[in-house]
Amino acid sequence: MTLTAVDAFLSGGILAYPTEAVFGLGCDPDNIEALKKLLLLKNRSAEKGLILLAANYAQLLPYIDDDKIPQDKRLTMLSRWPDGITQVVPKNKSCHALLSGKFNTIAVRITSQPDVVALCNSVNKPIVSTSANLSGEAPAKTWQGLSSQLIDKLDFIIKGQTLGYTQPSTIIDALTGEQFRA
Repeated sequence: MTLTAVDAFLSGGILAYPTEAVFGLGCDPDNIEALKKLLLLKNRSAEKGLILLAANYAQLLPYIDDDKIPQDKRLTMLSRWPDGITQVVPKNKSCHALLSGKFNTIAVRITSQPDVVALCNSVNKPIVSTSANLSGEAPAKTWQGLSSQLIDKLDFIIKGQTLGYTQPSTIIDALTGEQFRA
């Protein structure tokens, strides 16, 4: 049997996949062992938090505190998607600290990248998203550009193409509009 991206995701694997501008590394946001494995692989501090990448807003609801987002801010937030803008929103009480880091918020984005949309729709949840590189190195822009040190530790590579954006997503506070990364 050939392992699929869905199989890898559901079994706690780490996947590399195309996003809007670069390749991402991700896993099931509800699998604590997979989250630990991802942070260890990236040599990334758990305090920093991670991004959730989804096909639609409903997939983000189990992780965010939607009641703390005023209707006008939610409409503005939704109007910024899909693609290119990661928004920081209040997290809900069940959102694991490995996702949110030291913050009471979580970073989320809706994408139109077809491979990611297909995966998220197949598992009906978002995928964790962090750039496909070791901490301090430049992120890979293609699957062929993935570091050999990473490839050896991945469970699956989605060999698609990014959406061709030239910069990683802008990160903003969905409620205040403050930019954290331009």
